[in-house]
Amino acid sequence: MGTTSNIPNQLIDEKSPYLLQHANNPVNWHPWGDEAFTKAQKEDKPIFLSIGYSTCHWCHVMAHESFEDTEIAVQLNKDFVCIKVDREERPDIDAVYMTVCQAMTGSGGWPLTIITTPQQQPFFAGTYFPKHSQYGQPGLTDILTTVSRLWQQDRADLLHRGQQITTAVQKLSATAEKEPSKDLLHKAYQMYLQQFDKAWGGFGNAPKFPAAHNLLFLMAYSTAERQPEGIDMVQRTLQGIAQGGIHDHIGGGFSRYATDRHWLVPHFEKMLYDNALLLLAYLQLYQLTGQEQYAAVSMQTADYILRELTDDLGGFYCGQDADSDGVEGKYYVWMPQEVINVLGQQDGQAFNALYQITDKGNFEGKSIPNRIGQSGMGWPINDARLKQLYTYRQQRAALHKDDKVLLAWSSWAIIALARAGQILEDECYLQAAIKGQQFVETHMVDGQNRLYVRWRDGEAAHAGQLDDYAMYGLALLELYRVTFQPVYLQQAMLRAEQMIDLFEDKEQGGYFLTAHDAERLIVRPKEIYDGAMPSGNSAAAVLLQHLAVLSGKPQWKQAAWRQLCFLAGAAEQYPIGHSFALLAMLEGMYPHKELVCVTRQTVPQELKRYLQANPGYGLSILLKTEENAETLAVCAPFTVDYPIPQQGAAYYLCEHGACKKPMFDFAALPL
Repeated sequence: MGTTSNIPNQLIDEKSPYLLQHANNPVNWHPWGDEAFTKAQKEDKPIFLSIGYSTCHWCHVMAHESFEDTEIAVQLNKDFVCIKVDREERPDIDAVYMTVCQAMTGSGGWPLTIITTPQQQPFFAGTYFPKHSQYGQPGLTDILTTVSRLWQQDRADLLHRGQQITTAVQKLSATAEKEPSKDLLHKAYQMYLQQFDKAWGGFGNAPKFPAAHNLLFLMAYSTAERQPEGIDMVQRTLQGIAQGGIHDHIGGGFSRYATDRHWLVPHFEKMLYDNALLLLAYLQLYQLTGQEQYAAVSMQTADYILRELTDDLGGFYCGQDADSDGVEGKYYVWMPQEVINVLGQQDGQAFNALYQITDKGNFEGKSIPNRIGQSGMGWPINDARLKQLYTYRQQRAALHKDDKVLLAWSSWAIIALARAGQILEDECYLQAAIKGQQFVETHMVDGQNRLYVRWRDGEAAHAGQLDDYAMYGLALLELYRVTFQPVYLQQAMLRAEQMIDLFEDKEQGGYFLTAHDAERLIVRPKEIYDGAMPSGNSAAAVLLQHLAVLSGKPQWKQAAWRQLCFLAGAAEQYPIGHSFALLAMLEGMYPHKELVCVTRQTVPQELKRYLQANPGYGLSILLKTEENAETLAVCAPFTVDYPIPQQGAAYYLCEHGACKKPMFDFAALPL
């Protein structure tokens, strides 16, 4: 392997942590942009496009093997124009070329390796490649040599292939609309039953992803259908995750996925969106079961987000790396004597027994703390001995943090922390959610009041995409649900209006990932599948459905119906791939109640207690007071006619378009 260069390449002035990780590679990387494409055309070279993210383990492996290697760098610099893209900053570029990779190879992942014409048309796709061929897998050296030869000797074939692939990908997003039906929800539930791992929880075989939005759907559906087996699937899954090594029993939070059925050995990177969505799932399970263990996991997860993924200004960071000092998982694993050295003989042995730290180990000769197969709880989350281990662990190995703020991901954190503040009765969580929203409005909005994708180191960049508007709209709605401040409802409507204007496909339905005035790629992507987190199209459906029932305005009802019909068509073949969209359909097809609370002062205590204890499925609530009546009337005009009582609170409950007489005793409401 050659030595790396100390001369910075074209990435040195970027803000992305991922791009900066490659700024001193001997490969002459360029950021995505006109300069690189113009150079490729001028020099008559194909483009070598590499897409990844800063906490990606296999991205690090390929970088060390190839992109830090002078031999590979000479090949790349001589015959290609090389572009690096942070998939988290540019989800549009990633979506386009991940679709290409999946269409060409049948699979995908990161690092994503694409070779294109100077006009961005792809003719080669793959993921990780070693430097040299091994075990039947082609090596990067051989791939580059072959492509260089074909570019010189048989370019017409490469160009033809690029055009064919581009045309094929352009046709992939088409889907037929269909009217939503409960049959689709029932079908999804049956698929979950079939794929459920009865022994260990979760769905399917290894690797296992938490995919908390699947669990959120199952809880709502099972409640609506009175299916205790669905709640049991969720409970066994979340118990398995909480007991496994995927759960950080010392510092809190969850890794991205488990490599085995038992949730023991994780892929150690921690992502903000996983932790936010899992926090939501544990909070709802706590409400449904009343079991304190789920409140404890919720608290530990919320504390982890605040302690390790929150910027001083209020934004939320992307995540933490799997590797420490170049070794995967080094930060998290233990030897028995090491624990004893930190805690002393008695406490050290107790920890080792509780968390299965053994001389044999369970991961490359060392042990990942876990509670698999054990009953009861481990040490309390505020136990001083856990804090000792946590402090020692921080001093023992460095853990890279991706400290950029992504609006879509941060929106899930705002939602989860706002709900945690309400359910766990901890004001600090709610205040963190409010501060996170204020951060967005202060730092991630441009002069035309449009949103940015990313903020880092004082700079916001990249025009907001569908996920940013849809998920931020949901965050604003959650803040309204928790605080009943109508300014949040008003802002949610503004972002939803922008979303419709900028992203809706008026001809074929659904929403594009990029705005109509955004940079043109080879295809305008439209993501509908709920992957590691819900898609922008699913989030849009939930946002529009909530706005429809809260406002009573026809415009929102019509927009919600259009989106539900689009998603029903998209989800027909594989509904469990659209679980968050199914939540929106469930809201529209099952009995729904609208409650307006009218009072002179503030939120009645009995309403607060109800919301703390209940998920509120099939229920939307508005609060009208003397102070907010004018703003609320703009959002929900029908509230104008609701008189404010002199004392106490009046409750107006409606269901299926029929409203009951006002009631003054909350306990008597048939909720």
